[in-house]
Amino acid sequence: MEIDKTTIQDLAIFGNTQEPGVFDYLNHTRTVAGKQQLYKNLSAPLSNLSQIKGVAETIRRVRSIQWPATISNGTLMVVEQFMDARIDPMPKRASSLSAWAYKIFNHGDYALCRYSVEHYATFFRGLKEMIDLFSNEQNPAPLARLLETIQTHLQDESIQVIFQQKDTGKLPTATLLRLAHHLRYSYKRHMPALITAYAQLDAWYAVGTAAATHQLTEVQWTDSREPVLDADSLFHLLLPQPVPYSIRLNQHSNFLFLTSANMAGKSTFIKAIGIAVYLAHCGFPVPARSLTLSLMEGMLSNIHIADNLSKGESYFYNEVKRISNTVSKIQNGKKWLVLIDELFKGTNVQDAMKCSTVVIEGLLKIRSSLFILSTHLYEIAEQLSHHPNIRFVHFETTIENDQPVFHYTLKDGVSNDRLGYLILKQSGVVKMLNNL
Repeated sequence: MEIDKTTIQDLAIFGNTQEPGVFDYLNHTRTVAGKQQLYKNLSAPLSNLSQIKGVAETIRRVRSIQWPATISNGTLMVVEQFMDARIDPMPKRASSLSAWAYKIFNHGDYALCRYSVEHYATFFRGLKEMIDLFSNEQNPAPLARLLETIQTHLQDESIQVIFQQKDTGKLPTATLLRLAHHLRYSYKRHMPALITAYAQLDAWYAVGTAAATHQLTEVQWTDSREPVLDADSLFHLLLPQPVPYSIRLNQHSNFLFLTSANMAGKSTFIKAIGIAVYLAHCGFPVPARSLTLSLMEGMLSNIHIADNLSKGESYFYNEVKRISNTVSKIQNGKKWLVLIDELFKGTNVQDAMKCSTVVIEGLLKIRSSLFILSTHLYEIAEQLSHHPNIRFVHFETTIENDQPVFHYTLKDGVSNDRLGYLILKQSGVVKMLNNL
């Protein structure tokens, strides 16, 4: 799925130093290599439905096993460091005498070799354990390919002594040094593939663990040529106590026009939809009771726009640029999800109403994409109501004891709530100003 950095940032896929992102909620990896692989997986949403389903099936399969604790992060660190460690050359074909001499005169290096071989043995046995765990059932294509890769690299004759000798600490000195030499020099070319394979298993299992922890569910895909998004009890993954939403968009109702008061939940709703669709195209489970989705060619957002002082570009100018880029992308007839939060905030109300109406009426001509747009400009709704493919929804807000109450429940219709002054008053600002 095509996506740009702006959309990834808008959805907080990777978060920042102040706040966690989606990645942090999925990261239940056991190793640094697994964490790095998960980052790569999450950075590249897929465009092929077969690949997406393969990843989803693999995560379901991987999470069904009891994850073995054989391989630790420390084991991977030792294995990787040994390949490039600065030690004196070992005898290539160590005899009893040359091995004894190396052990005596290079005691520290010999100790490192023995320690490293033990961790190699742990790593190889852990991989063999993985193969055995998945051997009872037919595996999805991505998992089957990965296990075959591991099996192929473990067939090297020189490392079979590791599987034959349960305690590598009991290996004769000469045998251990010959094995260490082989691992450090000849077998070195096999290690990147094996480490990557384990890292991918670790990443998949982490997502499966996250699914159980956060009550995520597998996506149901439709092969419809038209855009479809049908969500039941979808929620924002990053909120501690999220409110679920249910929404359906398709070719006949592909534009959601969302109005509500400030703080009513518009931005949260838009981001929740975007995160779910993003995760779905990575093959990952999503935060919802159920989600039926068609494959989307791309997703674009217009949520957090900033001015660019170095270029002399205003907030409004950058809004216009973003809309221009969006229209250029989505007019190709493919399925896109477009998320717009508060269109044209950077200009006066009259300009914003006129510009918003023109843009929305243009976007309504595109039936191949799905649009979710929030705005405070509820006045323009009447001018757009004659379009059959637009749906007007809002989040209800009520006043109780002179206090705003946000229900975060999506309802049909246009909101007329104006709570800005009330919120300003309740915050004490009005009183402070009156007392000046």
